[in-house]
Amino acid sequence: MSTLSLEGVLKCGLGEGAGFVALDWVSRQLADKLGFDPFPGTLNLALQGGEWDAMRDALQAAPGIAIDPPPGFCAAKCFRVRIDDRIEGAAILPEIDDYPRDKLELVAPVGVRSALALGDGDTVTLTLHLD
Repeated sequence: MSTLSLEGVLKCGLGEGAGFVALDWVSRQLADKLGFDPFPGTLNLALQGGEWDAMRDALQAAPGIAIDPPPGFCAAKCFRVRIDDRIEGAAILPEIDDYPRDKLELVAPVGVRSALALGDGDTVTLTLHLD
């Protein structure tokens, strides 16, 4: 199994992740394909630098776990992650041309901020599985 290790800085999102995860077709596919019901929201990480750029390109090239949309919605893919070596979850990559390259959104079966007592600006470590 191919894995990547990375660190990101927790940042406040726009609240759009909760709406995305709450969509029936999204939550159903995440539950079916990842084996957990997602907490209603995403954890947003900011990642930068040449190492992240290379990892981002690897993620975009990898097949990942497809989240197939109905007409009118964007597709996405996800990758299993372990957050701070304590919580299993998934990184979501929406397939949108102008999606920020420095942003990575995570879903998990629990509210990660509360479970790990995290706040904006905290560093979060991930082990990300490419396959």
